[in-house]
Amino acid sequence: MMLIPSEAIAQTLDRAAPMTFQGRYLVSISDADMLASAYVNGQLGPREGRDALSVIPLGGRHVRDLRAYETEASNSVAGPPVAVAVTPDGRFAIVVETFRPRPDGDWQNQRFSDLRHGDRILVFDLSDPTRPRRVQEVTVAERPDSVSISRDGASVAIAFNPQGAGTKTPLAIIPFSNGRLGQPVYPTVPRLPQGQRLIHAEWHPKEDVLALVNENAATVEFVRVGRQRNTIELQPWGNVVQIEKAPYMARFTPDGRHLIVNNLFWGPDVEGLWTEAPRGSVNSIRLSAGKQADGSPRHALVSRAMTGVSPEGIAISPNGRFVVTTNLERSYLPYDDRRITWFSTLSLITLDPQTGQLNHVAEYPYDGILPEAAAFDASSQYLAVVNYDHFDDRKQGGSIDFWRIATDPLNPHPKLVQTRYSVPVTRGAHSMVLVP
Repeated sequence: MMLIPSEAIAQTLDRAAPMTFQGRYLVSISDADMLASAYVNGQLGPREGRDALSVIPLGGRHVRDLRAYETEASNSVAGPPVAVAVTPDGRFAIVVETFRPRPDGDWQNQRFSDLRHGDRILVFDLSDPTRPRRVQEVTVAERPDSVSISRDGASVAIAFNPQGAGTKTPLAIIPFSNGRLGQPVYPTVPRLPQGQRLIHAEWHPKEDVLALVNENAATVEFVRVGRQRNTIELQPWGNVVQIEKAPYMARFTPDGRHLIVNNLFWGPDVEGLWTEAPRGSVNSIRLSAGKQADGSPRHALVSRAMTGVSPEGIAISPNGRFVVTTNLERSYLPYDDRRITWFSTLSLITLDPQTGQLNHVAEYPYDGILPEAAAFDASSQYLAVVNYDHFDDRKQGGSIDFWRIATDPLNPHPKLVQTRYSVPVTRGAHSMVLVP
């Protein structure tokens, strides 16, 4: 009988597929106030902890060794998964409070309709990612939906749900300097009809330009941001682009040449508004594809690709070659609803950085509830995905799950592969960004 040296056994036990998720840290937020099924039956269910901001330091370690460091941060899943943003230097995170925390009391009688509109913007210092701390709180108009930070870190754009913003315009621009937010300015948004929902305002990565996503009209318009002393003026920059039904958020490609928008196909003409929605899509818009008669830029819709059902989140790889959408499917329905899907999916789409052409690869189902966001690592080889909750109710909390882009050496067709690696976070994870 041959004896295997203990050193060889140890080496065998230490084996692991490559999984060095590159970057400084991941930042996510969790809404602990509601079960995912509250969207359908209105019942908030038992609370698991408090709303939280989670920071996962990366530092070149294998993902099996990662953990999250958390601090309380009021936020809500009831909006697009762009409720947290991080300054370009990685020093500060900014979180919008769409709804206030649920009231204390008997959870069996608490309903989604009991939640009150939020009106705060929270700033967190991440200089020590193992000890994130809140350093500022600013009151703004009610029900902020999204947050985006300009390329120089000096301006913050906040879009508001018209059901909460009242008489103020649905957009605020807030100066940001030395870790402090200044006084919000509410500029007039050109070409936005009264009462329509500006669901997301996203800064261009290289210019003082905002992409404005209109959920009701299914359009994207671009505005140039001008500053004069204490005033801010938005000037139309090129044409409005018609996209598809119920757009939800937008992300620029790293080079700023294209904008990728997801479309959920929700609406009053859909059974249950969203519960029986068909498959969604993503659109690619090329900026300044030509010139209009007046010399202004002409932006063009250049490509589309189908996704799974309700593709709420978009992630674009740093190399500009992959797009992933996080698809809710019908994973968030109550367990006794016959329409429930006991899975969610990711859609993998390739992107040509030069032309903006999209090519749908496949959907990848997995065991998860209400995934709203994903983030590629700095190498474009790995993907982190938020998992709002688990189908096994004995397992508390949500998680950040890790995937890889994989190819067969004999067949370079890309695939998404879920790994067994996961980092626990507070239940209700829904928005996430990578600090590269």
